[in-house]
Amino acid sequence: MSDIVIDQPVMVEADLNYLVPNGERPYRYMYDPPSGVPREAGTYRAYRMPIVNARVAAPPGGLSIDRNGFELHTHTSALADFSDARAVEAVYYPESIELIKRLTGARSVVIFDHTLRDADPATRAQNGHQPVMTIHNDQTFVSGARRVRELAPAGEADEWLNGRTAIINLWRPIAAPVESSPLAMCDSRSIAPDDLVPTDLHRQDGTSGEVYTFAHNAQHRWYYFPQMTPDEVVLLKIFDSAGDGIARLTAHSAFEDPTSPADALPRKSIELRSVVLF
Repeated sequence: MSDIVIDQPVMVEADLNYLVPNGERPYRYMYDPPSGVPREAGTYRAYRMPIVNARVAAPPGGLSIDRNGFELHTHTSALADFSDARAVEAVYYPESIELIKRLTGARSVVIFDHTLRDADPATRAQNGHQPVMTIHNDQTFVSGARRVRELAPAGEADEWLNGRTAIINLWRPIAAPVESSPLAMCDSRSIAPDDLVPTDLHRQDGTSGEVYTFAHNAQHRWYYFPQMTPDEVVLLKIFDSAGDGIARLTAHSAFEDPTSPADALPRKSIELRSVVLF
């Protein structure tokens, strides 16, 4: 874990956007939907929530991906410029595979995609991605298991399907420390089953995926790591086939940090998604 000490408050209060369940299944189109069809179905409401500075006020025993659903580490990438997708795949993917193996004890890691996020419209690529300001988890228990089946290496399907598998995201700031729109993460132990709302994602290639959005629960315990640098990474648990006692997912969202300076740099980050076999 990083030993950076930041002069920051122990906690901030900020708005986090929760889904308001209405009995209908939410959805979101990842492209321009058919004429007359709304881009998304689902109403979100901002709730003011305490978000604890995990650098100075982590829970007893610290934070870990298998107990809380996320953890912080120091790691310097060999790649300085993440704008070239070919360089990301040639340099960042292999080093990240070894990093994830070392940090989690996984035997095998398969990276299946990555996303660059840029909060600055002046530098964001056309059709680029902004930080997501709604609480979510990138897979459901259904879609996570399906993703593992799809990506199990040829000749190893039985081993993957019969073993403990997981989907883990590797999240890193790029270009500069995070001064705005930091990432909030919810302690998996504070999430109740009824908080999870399966939400459909419609993709332009005609396929559909599922993510979880989240209903509000006042018991949710939120954390963040202020001023993360490009030499730090967060591991996020997205799916885990393990049973009781292991964090199977976590909720996360960007948020507007009330302590960000008025001239804060727009956040730039990369998230890399992997399936792992333990």
